[in-house]
Amino acid sequence: MPEQQQWTIAATEQPPDWFIQVVKQHTPASSGIYAAQLLWQRGIKDHQQLIAFINHKAYQPASPFEFGQEMHLAIARLQQAYNATEKIAIWGDFDADGITATSVLWDGLGQFFTQNTQLIYYIPNRLKESHGLNNQGIDNLTKQGCKLIVTCDTGSTNIEEIIYAKQLGIDVIVTDHHTLPAERPPVAAIINPRYLPKEHQLFNLSGVAVAYKLVEALYQTLPNVAKHPLEDLLDLVAVGLIADLVQLSGDCRYLAQMGIQRLQADFQQPAAARRRPGVGRLLELCQKSGDRPTDISFGLGPRINAVSRIQGDASFCVELLTSRNAKRCNELAEVTELANTRRKSLQKDVQAQVAQKLTQLDLSTTSVIVLEDAQWPAGVLGLVAGQVAQETGRPTILLSTEGSGESGVGSGENSAPTPYSLLPTPLARGSARSVNSVDLYQLVKDQAHLLHRFGGHPFAAGLSLLVENIPLFTAAINQQLRQSLGSTTLTPTVQADLTVTVADLGKELFLELKLLEPCGMGNPVPKLLIQNCWFENSWHRNQQDWQGKKVQYIKTEFDIRDDSTRSAFPGIWWGHYKDELPIGRCDCIAELDYNTFKKRYEIRLIAVRPSVNSALSTRNSPLILDWRNFTTPHSPLPTPPLLLEDCPTNWDDLRAWLRRCLTISSSQQLAIAWSKPNLQPPKQIWLTLVGIAKYLSRTNQLVTRVQLLEKIGISDQTLLVGIKALKSLGFTVKRQDRYLQITWHPTDSAENLAEAAVARFLAAIREEQFQRQYFAEVPLSTIVAIASSDNYMGTNF
Repeated sequence: MPEQQQWTIAATEQPPDWFIQVVKQHTPASSGIYAAQLLWQRGIKDHQQLIAFINHKAYQPASPFEFGQEMHLAIARLQQAYNATEKIAIWGDFDADGITATSVLWDGLGQFFTQNTQLIYYIPNRLKESHGLNNQGIDNLTKQGCKLIVTCDTGSTNIEEIIYAKQLGIDVIVTDHHTLPAERPPVAAIINPRYLPKEHQLFNLSGVAVAYKLVEALYQTLPNVAKHPLEDLLDLVAVGLIADLVQLSGDCRYLAQMGIQRLQADFQQPAAARRRPGVGRLLELCQKSGDRPTDISFGLGPRINAVSRIQGDASFCVELLTSRNAKRCNELAEVTELANTRRKSLQKDVQAQVAQKLTQLDLSTTSVIVLEDAQWPAGVLGLVAGQVAQETGRPTILLSTEGSGESGVGSGENSAPTPYSLLPTPLARGSARSVNSVDLYQLVKDQAHLLHRFGGHPFAAGLSLLVENIPLFTAAINQQLRQSLGSTTLTPTVQADLTVTVADLGKELFLELKLLEPCGMGNPVPKLLIQNCWFENSWHRNQQDWQGKKVQYIKTEFDIRDDSTRSAFPGIWWGHYKDELPIGRCDCIAELDYNTFKKRYEIRLIAVRPSVNSALSTRNSPLILDWRNFTTPHSPLPTPPLLLEDCPTNWDDLRAWLRRCLTISSSQQLAIAWSKPNLQPPKQIWLTLVGIAKYLSRTNQLVTRVQLLEKIGISDQTLLVGIKALKSLGFTVKRQDRYLQITWHPTDSAENLAEAAVARFLAAIREEQFQRQYFAEVPLSTIVAIASSDNYMGTNF
């Protein structure tokens, strides 16, 4: 089960007045103090640095030729292909970064090479192939007459495949951002920002941004060839950058800022006039408008990724992102949306199974979580592994043992896949995700002797290994991390950046925090700590897809309140049920967002716990007073308690009163003041109900539901069962406004048919009476203990 999260608040350092004043110039509707504090905390402390961060027009992007000799070699080889009209293949990858990188090269190089004749593209099948080059694909490109392969978001460590291509007369230009090999591969050129110093403004480029820099260099070298401006590619660059795990600083931030503007501008066009109708339709389906980074990270990115996760082959996504055929794009967008719907359902199923397996693990002796299952679909394992890593504070590796092949994140696998039929046992394949700054890639790499293939980032990796090696791999990787951690304890943590109140939430704060966008690694979305608050009007439902069908993915909506204002503020909690919200006062960490579909500001709940200052943990007097079977209280109280005089018949009734009590104030008490019930035999209650029904039918009088309940002394739910039994006897019950009209038309066979219905009513009465008797006598300590253990109440009443 998930461990208790450790909450931290970012260390606050008051920025100087001059800094606050500069920030305030860009936040005229508010003080600017929150944005200034965050920027200062995140290392933006120089005036020129601040201006360039806030205003992309003041930023000077790097030349593509800062990649040095490798970029010159790449352009020279492309010029050779251009002059000789050689056929070129773009070799892409199947995640959002790889798909957008392929699309950028398809559109960008397509200005210089005729698409589909001189220029083609190939994207591996996620469920059948690995990331990176493979010999079978190279053979296929040879048959098509290709003389040059340009990779994107992959290829840096595919040494053997690059040599194989060269033997077949194909040169390779690698554009990638993944881990570098020990020695330069035998390529025509390799454009990889990891060759640059870490402080270089190009160092953090993702695959799509590296591909863009290659196209930018070609535009500069052959300035009079392209018919479309280079900037037309920036929307795709933004999608790939924000969807991928890269730090949005330097040129990454600049390109993302420029690209989001392009994305929004194109979406605002009439559907028929859009430059990218497929992107526009995807935004419509996910109810986004393209003006926020979250429209990509929660909208476009997951949908593009979902195609390969569910279908394997994501090649059509390039057509979706680049085609100008609106009808075709609409069809592809809807296929993509359906894949994402399926992904959500599969993800939820795997989450539940993983949670069950976690209960069998002793996390106190586990440093790296490694779980396997033969039924898990490999395409969603990375998503679930990421959630488990966040919840447990431990790197997590999930493996599917259903067949052969690779899955996961990253490229740069160290060998070609072995044919399944030649393996002594099946391959397990899966994904790994890290947390707490643990370099997962290095951890996995150090166990390379046990693996079939692997590759990825420090925070995410894909791997495959023989099923028989899993126990040894699990033991070795756990021992390795334990040794490197020493006495350090792995704990799930969540950090808040600012402390605010409900009164602070809204448009002004949203616009102020928007100054930091686009957010990502190194500049995360600001997390807000709201203390001593409570929730109202909570409800949950399954999401619906674009066709209105329910998806097995839950979302809770609520209103949040505190003592700073009389107004409530709306919010959502993804993947959680309303009953998981604490009763009474609590603390929460949330992100402030704008819902373009509902046209409202709202919070997205990240974490919640009973307030350290609330009735749950600091009461000097008991929350619940036991006044059962007393006609008057023992002694007067300074603040009258809430009186619960009707004996409940289930725990939910009691919880509702506890929630009402704790949201009034931290000192409000609840007095349970019902008396021992005077119970009539169930058959007598049935005869009374039948007698009342006959009387009302004969006199043609109306009755209210409340009058019936008081007369026969049962609950509303049991009365409904009784009315069904009356109907089986030939009674008709109709509603007239607040009243019920009962008429009777007896038949000879009615009483025989009613036997089962009457039996159900008598059983319902007996069950209700048992519950009333239980709650009349249950000790107060039991009420408190059960309420506390339900994850509703906290402890220490």
